[in-house]
Amino acid sequence: MTATVPSRTPRAGRAGGVRPRSSGASAPEPALPYRAAARELLRDTMLDAVGRLLSDRPWAQITMSDVARAAGVSRQTLYKELGTRDEFAQQFVIREGTRFMNEVEQAVLARLHDVSGAIEAGLEVFLTMAFEDPLMRMLLEDDGTGGMLPLLTTQSRPVLEWASERLSQAMHAGWPDIDGDTAEVLADTFVRLALSYVTMPRGTPREAAQMAAGLLAPTMERAVGGLGATP
Repeated sequence: MTATVPSRTPRAGRAGGVRPRSSGASAPEPALPYRAAARELLRDTMLDAVGRLLSDRPWAQITMSDVARAAGVSRQTLYKELGTRDEFAQQFVIREGTRFMNEVEQAVLARLHDVSGAIEAGLEVFLTMAFEDPLMRMLLEDDGTGGMLPLLTTQSRPVLEWASERLSQAMHAGWPDIDGDTAEVLADTFVRLALSYVTMPRGTPREAAQMAAGLLAPTMERAVGGLGATP
């Protein structure tokens, strides 16, 4: 005769117990793990320290020891978290550029019905912020000895790739039917134009934005299905 093995009900609260099934409601967004949050805060602290130092003197006159002292960390921590001096400067420029890209994306996504208007609004916002931002003005007024201007010109590839990727993603979000390769090319062109107008201004931000929109809009309109200005 075969013995019947009784089923065992897991005790509540014990590891390995049966978890209740999901009721269908979406789970809350998990909090950033403590270690990751602490590291992010540390990086922000070090980059903030650079911003404060740059308000007093150019990057070429700021040592990594100065940054470590201002941030309250060791030089070893500085190098471990943000790399070499050049890598540190790139991270700083990208972090500052995030503020600009957030505004550009909002301007573009607010005018999805009008491709030319979206391009013009995004570029005008970027150029206006660039000319009004104290740190950006300091970079643009650099005579070549300040140390950071090359990050927007001859050594701009990391910044260019980062900004182009962000803008490409925004284009996909706003115009889902756009071809991936086309979005990448258009985003890259937009960013290159923006950086060139920042470093070598031509007219007011609005005038420059209108010229760029006139150049890019026809290609962009074809790529997203012919969306022109709303009557």
